[in-house]
Amino acid sequence: MSFAELNSDIAAFRHYLQSERGMADNTVQAYGRDLDRFVKWCGLVRYTEYTSPTLKDLARYLAFLHDEQLAAPSVARHLVSLKMFYRFLRLEEKADAAAVDLLGSPKLWERIPQVLPPHAVEELLNAPQAGDRFYLRDRAILETMYATGCRASEVVGLKIEDVYLDAGFLRAFGKGNKQRVVPLGRPAIAAIRDYLGIRGPLDKQPEKDQAAGPIPASPRLFVSKSGQPLSRIFLWALVKKYCKRAGLPKKVSPHTLRHSFATHVLAGGADLRTVQEMLGHASIQTTQHYTHIDRERLKAIHRQFHPRGANATEPPPPATDTPDAKAG
Repeated sequence: MSFAELNSDIAAFRHYLQSERGMADNTVQAYGRDLDRFVKWCGLVRYTEYTSPTLKDLARYLAFLHDEQLAAPSVARHLVSLKMFYRFLRLEEKADAAAVDLLGSPKLWERIPQVLPPHAVEELLNAPQAGDRFYLRDRAILETMYATGCRASEVVGLKIEDVYLDAGFLRAFGKGNKQRVVPLGRPAIAAIRDYLGIRGPLDKQPEKDQAAGPIPASPRLFVSKSGQPLSRIFLWALVKKYCKRAGLPKKVSPHTLRHSFATHVLAGGADLRTVQEMLGHASIQTTQHYTHIDRERLKAIHRQFHPRGANATEPPPPATDTPDAKAG
């Protein structure tokens, strides 16, 4: 890992606090200042393995805070900021926060992912309207996200050559540039075909650059109005825009579509290993989080297969006091 990646992750964390958690600017800036001190320490000791910290590493950082002659409340606040940052990295599947837990934090953050019911997903997918300037592109993006469960970074990183519409799948490149194949459903394939039909105008670049000559079109699948690759933050803003139009909760994000994809395919009967492969999870324990929120499916399985499952939700018959019962 590099310091550039650390700074990029902190910038994404600050955006998350503001956009996803709705925190005030002053609060976000306070977290940022505390993490600036962590970046300073990483630079001083040339520490780059921040995604997999050990207790020893974090103890060294704690000693550094004391060496900075910070008051006890300030040290505690810095540790809270660091814990929040690692919880974000864990949510993004970039780091294991176990070491932060060892420093005295409460039970590790086990936030149940927010999931949209199928009808709400339909409302979101239908939110782009024909009158919108980039209606076909935006609809194709939303359909792709829900059809594949890909991360925001994977969607904006897609190249045209990664999408095989005739075969009905795409190649996603996750962490460590690991490649996986993810199926595309018919609605997503149709939306991407419609978008590619008008993508030429979106690709238009200035006819020439005075220094370098003609500018080639971007190989990325989804591009901006000037033909440039989209950013993950742009994708967040796009989802927020259409969520607002569809009247969905403010906390819905690109990751919500990933969570919804996983939950809905599990509810449809997919096995955990298959979902793990489609999501690109390194550990099946990460995928298992989605089984915690599919309670109705678990209840249905119990009713179907348990000997007494059919009456599991019905109260037992009232006990009757018979002379024999009293005698016994």
